Amino acid sequence: MVDAAASFEGHSIEVGVADAALASGEAVIVIHPGGAEAIAAYEALCEATVHSPSQSPQWIRAWIAETRPDFFVAVVSQSGAPVLALAAEVVASGPFRLARFMGGHHANGNFCPFAASSGRLSLAVLRRLVAAIGRARPDIDLLSLERMAGEIGDLPNPLLALPNRPSPNLALAVGLTGGFDAVLDRAGSRRKRKRNRAQARKLAAAGGYRFIRASSQMEAARLLDAFFSMKREQFRKMGVGDVFADAEIRGFFGRLFSESLATDPPVFQLDGLEVGGKLRAVTGASRCGSRLICEFGAIIDDELAIHSPGDFLFFNNIAVACAEGLEVYDFSVGDEPYKRLWCDTEIVHHDVIVPLSARGTLLALATHAKNRLKAIVKGNRYLWRLAKALRRRKAGREVNGEW
Repeated sequence: MVDAAASFEGHSIEVGVADAALASGEAVIVIHPGGAEAIAAYEALCEATVHSPSQSPQWIRAWIAETRPDFFVAVVSQSGAPVLALAAEVVASGPFRLARFMGGHHANGNFCPFAASSGRLSLAVLRRLVAAIGRARPDIDLLSLERMAGEIGDLPNPLLALPNRPSPNLALAVGLTGGFDAVLDRAGSRRKRKRNRAQARKLAAAGGYRFIRASSQMEAARLLDAFFSMKREQFRKMGVGDVFADAEIRGFFGRLFSESLATDPPVFQLDGLEVGGKLRAVTGASRCGSRLICEFGAIIDDELAIHSPGDFLFFNNIAVACAEGLEVYDFSVGDEPYKRLWCDTEIVHHDVIVPLSARGTLLALATHAKNRLKAIVKGNRYLWRLAKALRRRKAGREVNGEW
């Protein structure tokens, strides 16, 4: 029998009675501390499992390389074969320490590598997984697994057998069944086509336009640099912090999109709209089976913004997705008017918040209360409009030196 409370310093911990468990088909849980062994165990399972882009080997490798996190990988095996892996980083939140998906708020629609043929994991096994993490890392107060997808295809998310709550932010998507003409018919074909033709004429008159999909490291770097600049200005005007500001975060996305060019098709792709030789709109997307997920987007707020270059780029992106035979264009997390112009599906993600200590119980209660408040505000059109207006007003005063 392996002692589940044994030292974790540089050594994997196997939880349970290994020989008896293997003989009976009972689950065996191994916690790998951060390092090459943990990464190798994770990547090996990813080769034959279903997982979201934000839990892919590309994402995990890039995050580890650029941010150097304190991390671990938990692997669940049944009948001698690994069936589930959880890669988590340990971060400080005030006086607390929590384990979360790598990437923090940049990681959305999370679905850990899971072997579809293994069937559902029981709640008892998942409770053992949580307990194993707590024993291996007694410094962690809270296991915070946020914005998890309910399923990929017909495969339910195994971690949602644990107690969970809806995430406060909706995700929106549009089905591509029937091709682009059918999508337009469902979304107001005549108006959209007329608007797109008018945009094309005006952008052509402004110096000509072209759509770009990054196919080289130089193009990827150019599109990302433009996006970071656009987003910085957008966040400033909105009165919120720039979540892409840190050099580590920019390095992560640079590595992620650059290295993804080696896959066919790329798991992560960058698209841009250039007008008069200048990038005016950029989107970054990921592929998950027959689903294209728009992870982020931004436009330049200049004299051409009145012609909605972002909407013009989305029109093209969705048309291309249809031509490629994809089934869903997912706008990811965030309920915005420009998404509503296209979307016919609301997606609810889920949060699993599990305390691992007495302090963690307090943090879990505070997290649930905060998320509940967010959901109330964002679910009320008037309150959400008021909150954004107050935020912009505060940002304007700070810029003008009034605060």
